[in-house]
Amino acid sequence: MPRFAANLSLLYNEHAFLERFTAAAQDGFEAVEFLFPYAFEAKELRLRLDDNGLVQVLFNAPPGDWEAGERGLACIADRENEFKSNFLHALAYAEVLNCPRIHVMAGRAPGHTTPESLKDTYQRNVAWAAEQARPAGRDVLIEPINTRDMPGYFLNYQSQAHDIVTQIGASNLKVQMDLYHCQIMEGDVTTKIRQYLPTGRVGHFQIAGVPLRHEPNTGELNDRHVFDVIDEVSAACGWQGWIGCEYRPAHGTRAGLGWLNKAV
Repeated sequence: MPRFAANLSLLYNEHAFLERFTAAAQDGFEAVEFLFPYAFEAKELRLRLDDNGLVQVLFNAPPGDWEAGERGLACIADRENEFKSNFLHALAYAEVLNCPRIHVMAGRAPGHTTPESLKDTYQRNVAWAAEQARPAGRDVLIEPINTRDMPGYFLNYQSQAHDIVTQIGASNLKVQMDLYHCQIMEGDVTTKIRQYLPTGRVGHFQIAGVPLRHEPNTGELNDRHVFDVIDEVSAACGWQGWIGCEYRPAHGTRAGLGWLNKAV
């Protein structure tokens, strides 16, 4: 079966953030991910991982001013210095957490720019980030996000992300394939898994039920079939990554883990 990582930004909100590591380990998770670690010292997070026998598989680089609605800086031309400073900050956290993957959010497209200029800025920043991350053995991930949840976001489609990764050509630049966003924007999820996973460009999966973003066994996707396809294709191509559980529990995290118990 695929390996599942608990997203501690969305799961276990019954607990204070630093207590979520223990809760996840108690429920059988061996790995965690989260959005942003920067409210806590990296050494404190490392201690929580070690105390609970967990590995950190993913987190996001700083996205700009989240409270003001910013969702990344990578496509914004006049914020490149800030983008670079933020990414180096993320690399320092990844070193302490021994985290192999950093997600770089693209950002919302400013209204005064053209798609061509946005793409140029985005590719330049993402290529720079991959170059910085390579000596430390880190992957930089980019993720298509649906326009319903995040209007104006620059990166929306799997083909768009894979084209950018191919054009840049960095071996440590990969796509974060969130099947929730993929289903909303494109559908045909398992066909896309079969298409893209063997390319070596998929660095990570994430899952949630569609359309309400609750447990993956709720909604319109057949989670059991999706996991079987990931297993089948992974066995054929040697993929050994993780699936991040990035959903909002409908009635408490532990009460909704029946899908996981069946999957593993």
